[in-house]
Amino acid sequence: MTNSWANWAGDQGCSPAAIADPGTPEEVAAVLARAEAAGHTVRVAGSGHSFTDTVLTDGTLMRLNKLDKILSVDRAAGLVRVEAGATLNAVSNALHPMGLAFPNLGDIDVQSVAGATATGTHGTGAKLQNLSAALQSVELMLADGSRVELNEQTDPDGWRAARVNVGALGVVTALTLQMAPSFVLEGVERPLPVEEVLEDLDTYVDGNEHFEFYMFAHSPLAMTKRNNRVQLPEQPRGKAVDWFSDILLSNYTFDALCKLTRRSSSLIPYVQRAAAFAGSYRRQVERSYRVFATTRLFRFTEMEYAIPREHSVDAIREIKDLAKHFDTVMPIEVRWVAPDDAFLSPAGGRETCYIAVHQYQGMDYEPYFRACERVFDRYNGRPHWGKRHFQTAETLSRRYPEWEKFADVRKRFDPQGRFTNAYIERVLGPIG
Repeated sequence: MTNSWANWAGDQGCSPAAIADPGTPEEVAAVLARAEAAGHTVRVAGSGHSFTDTVLTDGTLMRLNKLDKILSVDRAAGLVRVEAGATLNAVSNALHPMGLAFPNLGDIDVQSVAGATATGTHGTGAKLQNLSAALQSVELMLADGSRVELNEQTDPDGWRAARVNVGALGVVTALTLQMAPSFVLEGVERPLPVEEVLEDLDTYVDGNEHFEFYMFAHSPLAMTKRNNRVQLPEQPRGKAVDWFSDILLSNYTFDALCKLTRRSSSLIPYVQRAAAFAGSYRRQVERSYRVFATTRLFRFTEMEYAIPREHSVDAIREIKDLAKHFDTVMPIEVRWVAPDDAFLSPAGGRETCYIAVHQYQGMDYEPYFRACERVFDRYNGRPHWGKRHFQTAETLSRRYPEWEKFADVRKRFDPQGRFTNAYIERVLGPIG
């Protein structure tokens, strides 16, 4: 039987020579030994929520979903040791009864912790950093099966490289995370005119712990979402209400409308205006990770760029106007994060605005995404490592002040190029 792998979106796939599902670090080492004997390169798959070809290989593909245990919890210090394949959702559910939570999350939480941090995954919050900034220590297995523990004390450069590593250094087997005390969020969703938001953007971004919005090219409305901590008990909504709002309307109905626009693009403006209008007022008071995360059942592909925050308004307006000229029914998503110091973090060293554009499955994404990327390029944008882009090592190296430091760490940990593929060669260049 032919081995095969595909990502969540179904638009990236490969047929590796071998697929391995190790359940212990010792089994990971054995997989690496077999790969070396066979002359295979090795790539590691998380939950498949990246839209790039970062995982694709004709060598050995390693899946770490069996390496998913919580190894230790220090409640007093808020430090949690987890295996690489544990998902954000599973960790959140397990730690909440212990009084701990991620300080921030994105709107999807099914990714593995190692995959989410390796690609610089983020939530929103002007004073909150990417998820990878929570990594206090990273256990990395090298091609020869040896393990190194990377933190600020043992190997500062290795640690800053490993926190956003794109799978190019070795196999992450375990991570130590700095968690926050569990908290309840009040999530308020409300449609507002896009221009009203942009005219007073700093007030919205700085006046809320977590602020974001979606907008459509053909609608004047922004679907804003404000999440703030409250000292209130959780108020879970009924299952029927959740199903109607999150599954029936946001997924099944929108998916059906997207299919219609795929057959008749002239319907796109009408669907977008209806979808924006339907995003009416909604309030939720729940434990943090349930407010952060949303269910995504329909398939799409995505590009997301990190630009300096000071360019937010101009770039948002440009992308919204640009999207009117392409056949895409999907929304544009806008979020903000604080700077961090990982070598390859898209938010490294600067306050950041993230702008994401999407294309529904089966519709041509490339012309639209290339046009958006030209806008992002003008603002010195850095692509999200888990989302589509058309950059190369030559174009990216100028955007990361500490690019060469990452290259030095990569050469030190993977001198033979065991953990490379065509994507890594394209975006990071050859080793040495």
